[in-house]
Amino acid sequence: MRFGISFPQVEIGTDPAVIRDFAQAVEGLGYAHLTCIDHVLGAARPDPNVPWSKHYTRERMFHEPFVTLGFLAAVTKTLELAPAVMILPQRQTALVAKQAAEVDVLSGGRLRFGVGLGWNAVEYEAMGQNFRTRARRIREQAELLRLLWTQELVTCDGTFDKIHEAGLNPLPVQRPIPLWFGAFDERAVERAAQLSDGWFLNPRMRPTNEGGELIGRFRQWIRDAGRDPARVGIDATIHYGEGDEDRWAEELAHWRAFGVTHVTFRTMDAGLPGVTAHIDAFRRFKEISGA
Repeated sequence: MRFGISFPQVEIGTDPAVIRDFAQAVEGLGYAHLTCIDHVLGAARPDPNVPWSKHYTRERMFHEPFVTLGFLAAVTKTLELAPAVMILPQRQTALVAKQAAEVDVLSGGRLRFGVGLGWNAVEYEAMGQNFRTRARRIREQAELLRLLWTQELVTCDGTFDKIHEAGLNPLPVQRPIPLWFGAFDERAVERAAQLSDGWFLNPRMRPTNEGGELIGRFRQWIRDAGRDPARVGIDATIHYGEGDEDRWAEELAHWRAFGVTHVTFRTMDAGLPGVTAHIDAFRRFKEISGA
């Protein structure tokens, strides 16, 4: 099992030195990866039909993942960098492929690229994409990304993307870059089983029997697709704000029992007073993880 942390987007601030020191401190503690939430535009008011939209208004600050991870690639040496997740269908596929390849090059092959459908129609509209076709589009995008990351020249005559004998230069270090899916409902989880190199669980999923059953279905869907479950990772989240060391250790034991390959510790929105407090929390979790 590999352990990482979630970049505290809304609380880290805008001082580059603080962001650098934060990432280096996390790396110094021995964490394997850093995940980063994606959010482009914040609406003026929450969507009454989406309970969690109150966390994604204009009042909340979010750093852009590709630029942030490019910066972190220069100030870290071993930390795996993972958007978790980038809302892929609201973006141009070829541009995403180029940006991801560049982060992978600059980090020396340390990108784990998490993608998902998203829920925010406001962002899709602002970025000129169709919110209603996002599930169909992400299937096509996943295939095209892998082609662009592995072939010098690509031709694609898809429903959403068309390329004629063109390619990226430079290609990424990893060919292809690991492509992970964030998925919440069962249709999305089954899609992840068919297409992804790994699954970011709903970060609010707890390691209950229900969670274990969904992981079991995920692995069966992998087999149904003719794939090997042992080659597809699973990343679960443990929240600082939902317990003390005993609760963290209990959840961690359950995730181990379910065969989860990665655990991400999240301190965002826990009410911690500053960056030092976040780092102290990561230190405490590292101690109980036994890693």
